[in-house]
Amino acid sequence: MPMLDVGDSSLFYTIKGKGTPIIFIHPPVLTSLNFKYQIEELSPFFKVVTFDIRGHGKSHHSKAVVTYPLIANDIIQLMDHLEISKVYICGYSSGGSIVLEFLQSHADRALGGIVIGGMSELRQWYLRGLIKMAASLASMGAVPLLAWAGALSNAPTRELFRDLFNASKRGHSDNIEQYYRYILEYNCTDQLGSISHPILLIYGKRDKAFHYYAKLMHTKLPNNELVLIHEVMHQIPTKAAVAVNFLIKDFTLMVDQYLE
Repeated sequence: MPMLDVGDSSLFYTIKGKGTPIIFIHPPVLTSLNFKYQIEELSPFFKVVTFDIRGHGKSHHSKAVVTYPLIANDIIQLMDHLEISKVYICGYSSGGSIVLEFLQSHADRALGGIVIGGMSELRQWYLRGLIKMAASLASMGAVPLLAWAGALSNAPTRELFRDLFNASKRGHSDNIEQYYRYILEYNCTDQLGSISHPILLIYGKRDKAFHYYAKLMHTKLPNNELVLIHEVMHQIPTKAAVAVNFLIKDFTLMVDQYLE
């Protein structure tokens, strides 16, 4: 099982395929297994790298508080370990916020960003309420319940539900709570104009709660493309895998041609 020591923790990671590298970032409770269909379908064209954030899945507990800057620094250590100089960075849900953090703090190591159902801040009271409730449940040790809910909403098949649930319930409650609570305080909206990298924004057309963030970032990011995928809500990597994988291939091809 490939592991990388990062400070007081160790990260579980996977790498499959050759070519231009893409690193995927998952939201709280869920693990890198949520990108199962990206690993399978994109690895013939890219070097696909996934990892479990500290205290999630197979990665070890972290004494250091889990924050977006810490996760971004862990990604840099993983890139250095794999001898990857530059990468496309792709994040799902709050993982999309880490993409924005990475593009600001480590701009020289990125080729571009892909934000799937992400946000530069969390504003609506009902979404904040859901995140606060999840953080409270994590603080009470209810990780299996959160894992069950996450697996149920993201898995299109019974087999993937089982795998997602088993992987997610291994997480450490305090690190999961820290990840949730950082979502509540993070706000980089005013810094979006400083990100010059090309960014692909992907949202579900039925995910109306996140359309505010899609429009906000589409307006403020200097170099972006916004795509709404029909007949899907928030769980895009698993429930609209064919569409999202096509968009990723098309976007990276366009950027690569431009860079040439």
